[in-house]
Amino acid sequence: MEKQLTLVNKIEQIPQLAEFVEQICEELGLDVAMNFNLNLVLEEAVTNVIMYAFPQGEEHTFTLKAWTEGNKLVFELRDQGKPFNPIESAPEVDTTLSADEREIGGLGIFLIQKIMDEVSYQYEGQSNILTMVKVI
Repeated sequence: MEKQLTLVNKIEQIPQLAEFVEQICEELGLDVAMNFNLNLVLEEAVTNVIMYAFPQGEEHTFTLKAWTEGNKLVFELRDQGKPFNPIESAPEVDTTLSADEREIGGLGIFLIQKIMDEVSYQYEGQSNILTMVKVI
């Protein structure tokens, strides 16, 4: 299985992402819980690209690829926005604090790292590449 979705950096693109994830889950026979978790993770990652990767007001495209490698489902989010390593740059999240006490930001990458089995980032050829792997 190999699929690709090209998105524009507009929040209105999120429903296309949900359809993309649903198609993958159906094709692979994954359950509703897995669909929910993958959608949550990918929506967090894609929303960060939409909101922060490019100068406000400029329209850019970026891609999300998905493929299987044995028992692994791999997602690669690639954009040509400003270099940003979400793994190193995300603030440390203190989940013992209430939502009111917690600093804003960083919860998305925390969720991505908790839900996915492997998460890596690299900057290559003027592209941010966030790779997320889930064992299925």
